[in-house]
Amino acid sequence: MGQDWILDVLTDLKTFARANGLPSLAAQLEDATFVAQAEMTSLGKGKPLGIIGEHTAARHIDRATGVRGNA
Repeated sequence: MGQDWILDVLTDLKTFARANGLPSLAAQLEDATFVAQAEMTSLGKGKPLGIIGEHTAARHIDRATGVRGNA
């Protein structure tokens, strides 16, 4: 995928945050990484996940399994 670079950037930022005593930022970047992976995977399958935007659904995504369910 041509968008994988964003995962590297998020990982670098998360590493920096942890190394510099910014645990809340590191946690937020972990969440951002999860969202980026989920959206990129859904785009690759031709089915937009819709975490944000016009395709937004009132659903929850389990972080461990990546399975969507009702919120």
